Amino acid sequence: TRDIEDLLTDESGRTVISKDGVSELTDQLWKDYQTFCRRDLSVYEVEYLFLDAVFESIRRQAGLKESILAAWAICRDGQRVLIHLALGNRESHDCWLSFLRDLMKRGLRMPVLITSDGAPGLISAIEQVWPSSLRQRCLVHKKRNILAKVPFDAVADMRAYLDSVWYAPTFEAGREAAQIFIKTFEPLYPSAVACFKDDLDASLQHLKCPATHRKAIRTTNLLERAFGEQKRRTKTIPRFFTEKSC
Repeated sequence: TRDIEDLLTDESGRTVISKDGVSELTDQLWKDYQTFCRRDLSVYEVEYLFLDAVFESIRRQAGLKESILAAWAICRDGQRVLIHLALGNRESHDCWLSFLRDLMKRGLRMPVLITSDGAPGLISAIEQVWPSSLRQRCLVHKKRNILAKVPFDAVADMRAYLDSVWYAPTFEAGREAAQIFIKTFEPLYPSAVACFKDDLDASLQHLKCPATHRKAIRTTNLLERAFGEQKRRTKTIPRFFTEKSC
């Protein structure tokens, strides 16, 4: 409410809408959000789906953060669409499963590829709802986790080898480059290589898609940009009072 009052002011700083008017506007925004959550998703020719969560503090659970689950998509015509946004309480399998089933119930077509981080509950829900879709691990998250396990002076060399795997021309070439990476670094940095080998095929699924699409689909950057904009607004709010305000 205070944000809307600050926005709707004249040159002298005087609010140009009454408090009742502000309340009516916030109520309408909530109705718009509810309509957004019920809309027909069959109108979108979704090819690539991106899933992740962001966490916010809610006052009724002091000291705890609740996850806001988000889904963005790239459609056949290249359009980027925010598909759904919902409170998940926690980023568990059951929360994600309910979230994805709601998308299916509202007509979302089966994506060709789904990009996510390595959260076990999310991975399990994706495989349960869309077992025939390709599942891609976000390579930004994956690379960060791998490089955190090697000394600083080895980072540049290992990054170059990772790029040879993930930017390979084909899926088969990526698998071959992965074996070279493992043989090269496993004797030196076994924990980093164990991280690399974990869910390895899911790190290479983007190589089965058209080369011109790969840059856009191998990470969850589409979601991260949206979360960055959202955090600019919420970082000034220590904690939300209610789920609705969140």
